[in-house]
Amino acid sequence: MIDIFGQTETGEAVQIITLQAGDLTARILTLGATLQSVRLSGVAYDLTHGSDRISDYLGQMQYHGSLIGPVVNRLSHAAAPIDGKVHQFEVNYNGRHTLHSGTAGTQGKVWAILAHDPQSCTLGLTLAAGEGGFPGTRQIAVTFAIAAPASLTMTLQVSTDAPTLINFANHSYWNLDGSPSWAGHQLQIAAEAVLPCDADFKPTGEIRPVAGTSMDFRQPRAISPGAPELDNCFVLSADRMALRDVLWLTGTSGVTMTVATTEPGVQVYDGRGAQRPGRQPFEGIAVECQGWPDAPNHPAFPQITVRPGTPVSQVTQWRFSR
Repeated sequence: MIDIFGQTETGEAVQIITLQAGDLTARILTLGATLQSVRLSGVAYDLTHGSDRISDYLGQMQYHGSLIGPVVNRLSHAAAPIDGKVHQFEVNYNGRHTLHSGTAGTQGKVWAILAHDPQSCTLGLTLAAGEGGFPGTRQIAVTFAIAAPASLTMTLQVSTDAPTLINFANHSYWNLDGSPSWAGHQLQIAAEAVLPCDADFKPTGEIRPVAGTSMDFRQPRAISPGAPELDNCFVLSADRMALRDVLWLTGTSGVTMTVATTEPGVQVYDGRGAQRPGRQPFEGIAVECQGWPDAPNHPAFPQITVRPGTPVSQVTQWRFSR
């Protein structure tokens, strides 16, 4: 089902697509290819944080549920090399860095509906060469598909006509209890290492083993705000892999979300500065499957350069149970 959700400040129509299969219902906005709602049968509240007001998505909720690219996360000093040439990007974070590709980010664009049926939809977008400093005309398609009993799979395909940087991630915030904060949830991550960050929340370049640290989530454990603070990429692998389970989040309600991905990293952000209007900090926890952040500026990291003739595919899947 497709309905009108609202319109942008320039009058562009934004649609909302409802998908349903088995015990799961999801709603997708064409603005930002945003996952606006995820509902599980028998659970009286939404599992992800969205809004019914388009004004929220045009304001402080621009990262809630959106598909962020062409490069999610930070690019240090708003610059990065591609084949030896340094490219400059928009400075929009702490006066020094690029965050989420700046105003060129796909989270602020209205995507076209390429195909849809009751269980799936495909959205498409073309990014112009040079926009935001990123080279290459890039063709992007993302498919959201629901399958019984309760899984949602996001498959992204990107091609380019010139070497460029590609690192997308869905940026949904989750609270499996419908509570004012996620305190008391249990978290498990299949990661042997984490990327420490500096004061600007960008990787230092160190790859630090989690053993013996507060970042060791190899076994499920209860989490609470600030213990530890979370805005780090957990190392899943040294390269993109076949789809595999990487993260488990369980609420005190007993609702569990299992996350699978092809990507080599998963950024976990505790949401201390990302609450919805009128809500408190730590309302939801972000789980962002992606390549390692700021990779072009760290030669030891898995690189995110994509070239003509070698399109890239990223897959992330969420499965729910109670």
